[in-house]
Amino acid sequence: MTNRLFCAALTIAAAATASPVHAELVNAKNPQTIKAVVESQGWPATLITKPDDNPYIESNRNGLKFLVLFMNCDDDKKNCKTLQYYMGFSDAKDLSLDKLNKWNKDKRFARAYQDDEGDPVLEMDVDLDFAGIPRENVGESFNTWASLMDSFREYVFDK
Repeated sequence: MTNRLFCAALTIAAAATASPVHAELVNAKNPQTIKAVVESQGWPATLITKPDDNPYIESNRNGLKFLVLFMNCDDDKKNCKTLQYYMGFSDAKDLSLDKLNKWNKDKRFARAYQDDEGDPVLEMDVDLDFAGIPRENVGESFNTWASLMDSFREYVFDK
């Protein structure tokens, strides 16, 4: 009986100290994987590849179009290391730089500026270098991005 209790206790202790199951790591080397993460959010995703450009994904959420740009890619436009989420409004050219600076002062995780055409844009960088980050964290970065897109739209068009 004592031997059984000892074995049971040893089994429970071994189970309690066992290594946790490793989460699936996601990096930017495979655009199809990132496309699948975007789609898992319930958003459409179209992967665009062109011979002389880094790949990118076109998507939208609640009528807000955005891009997922693959950045820091090798010379063959593959093996990318980072992502950049990008959106802009071509119908808000009158937004002042002071207002964009206030956004940048008050918000975290994304930056706003005027592009070359004077459109206010929002960008958020995600570093997936080395082995990557857990898939759940990539999904959470899209949740953060969704919240920022909504806030930015409201901010830009607030009168």
